[in-house]
Amino acid sequence: MKKNDCLKRFILVTTVLLFSLLFASQALAEKKEIKVGVIFDYTGPYAAGGSEPGAVGTKIAIDMINERGGVEGYKIVPIYADAQSKVPVAINEAERLLNQEKVDLLLGFYSSGQCVPVAAKVDTQKKFMWANICVSSAVFKNRNLKYVFRPQVHSDTYGLVSPEFIAYYAKSKLGMDPKDVRVAIIYEDGPYGSGIASGNEVGAKAQGMNIVLKEGYSATAPDLSSLVTKLKRARPDVILHTGYNPDITLLLRQGRELGLKFKVLIGHGAGYGQIDKLIATFGTDVNYIFNVDPVAAQLLDPKTLAPGLGDLTKEMIKRYKAEKGVQEVPPHTSMGFNNTWIFLTDVLPRAIKKYGGYDPESLRKAAMDTDIPVGGTIQGYGVKFYPPGHKMAGQSMRATPVVMQYIDGETKIAWPKAIQTIDPILPLPASQPYAVK
Repeated sequence: MKKNDCLKRFILVTTVLLFSLLFASQALAEKKEIKVGVIFDYTGPYAAGGSEPGAVGTKIAIDMINERGGVEGYKIVPIYADAQSKVPVAINEAERLLNQEKVDLLLGFYSSGQCVPVAAKVDTQKKFMWANICVSSAVFKNRNLKYVFRPQVHSDTYGLVSPEFIAYYAKSKLGMDPKDVRVAIIYEDGPYGSGIASGNEVGAKAQGMNIVLKEGYSATAPDLSSLVTKLKRARPDVILHTGYNPDITLLLRQGRELGLKFKVLIGHGAGYGQIDKLIATFGTDVNYIFNVDPVAAQLLDPKTLAPGLGDLTKEMIKRYKAEKGVQEVPPHTSMGFNNTWIFLTDVLPRAIKKYGGYDPESLRKAAMDTDIPVGGTIQGYGVKFYPPGHKMAGQSMRATPVVMQYIDGETKIAWPKAIQTIDPILPLPASQPYAVK
């Protein structure tokens, strides 16, 4: 063979090898991605109740992480799914994402009614799930889940904080001993409402309060007038209510029509976290209503948080306002963003670096190593998960809610005292339509 022919063949083979290596490296680079199934309610009643703002907050966190180069060189590829405010749809979407889309993990979830069955199914399949917003304690209680984690607060803590708040101010604000305070506990009868109502009952009894009514109802009930009538007969000083946007709207509307009166109304997240929706329907009638929720990050003093978290909150707020064209940013936005950020900046990097990947077992081990102190997240609370064998295994033991009050379209922190931004106003002023005259 001539030298020229050999040289040509050498060049050809070398070129083919170089192109093969190039394409292989490109293919390898393209595989440097982690597929995340994100499930929220983008339609149906839960969307307006807080799911949609939580979904936007989640998306903002993912976008920001990808803009910074992803996680340990991996791009986060979200595949968004709409649960449509329906439990069967949420279950089907979870199955589709895991088994057809082949996502590496599931993230999101607003409704506790969806969270409870989906968590059980995911754990049985030994897949990984990170719950952002749903709060029912039933997701974890006595189930010993191994691959499901939640940095969010749980409903037992929601239920306990409101009676504690009322007991503290009973004498100074209501002029009553806690034992004389008449409390009504009403709730939508799904896992979310039932869990918080149980906490309300335990908390009210611990404070020695007089529970005059405890009753659940369907969140899809077309008429709540019979419940309003029972409330009027019970004559509560304080109503502790857990519900979604449609049933809250129905209760307040029929309550006003039928002359329901009370001194204090405390809601517990979900629809009560959507001040813009309440104001759009009731205007100033929602003044002085309280809401128990993880705090909206923008309400906290950045000086009480770890360095840099104040700037992170500002960026989240700026992006949310730009996307939605609004000024008021609901607390569910912070929940979606914060809990996604915790996963993407704490758990996932550790899984890759320390445990060698992002498979469910590596993610589980990395989550169990999480040890974020109080003040280490944009919502103020810390994150440390209860271990296997604990009755709440997989739930963060450091997450706590606050009591907020709505005044003239603004949200103020009323409890705990250490982070108050207002001296809470109770009972309802006489100018309010539900006030006891």
